[in-house]
Amino acid sequence: MRIGFLDAHREAIPTLASWHHDEWGHLYSEWTLEVGRAELEEHATRRTLPTTLVLHEGAALLGSVSLVLEDAPEFADEGSPWLASLFVRPDARGRGLGAMLVRAAVALASDIGIPELFLFTPGQRGFYERLGWAHVVRTTLKGTPVDLMRIAPTAEARPASSGAAAATTSTGLA
Repeated sequence: MRIGFLDAHREAIPTLASWHHDEWGHLYSEWTLEVGRAELEEHATRRTLPTTLVLHEGAALLGSVSLVLEDAPEFADEGSPWLASLFVRPDARGRGLGAMLVRAAVALASDIGIPELFLFTPGQRGFYERLGWAHVVRTTLKGTPVDLMRIAPTAEARPASSGAAAATTSTGLA
């Protein structure tokens, strides 16, 4: 397993755009597949905000997570930046890969000096609470109930170094 920045895996952009749009397109009225792809293209130009991390096992793309300045305009007043678009391929779920991606994103946020990180989730509040996220409020987005959550990234949030990720930065990101 290895987690790396999207800039080193640009070939994953069409697949990620499709996965993300299929999963969350209904929550964003103007967010087309093309817009999603363009956002990922932009993320692949940097290793700071906004950026996307990708998870591979061998050559197989298994998932991704992003750090963005705004995830939904409706929640802009809640704060910034946001953990967004956590996705693990359905056949790879149940192996702790989502938690691995979240921990890597929180560690990256800590490394770049982000004092507070937000997210919203339509149905995974318990998952994020187990990873140290605090519940802020239950609300709706385009008629879908969602939970807003926050975390203060710290050095303690960093994943332990292991052979699962190529250690080329303090976060273990390749």
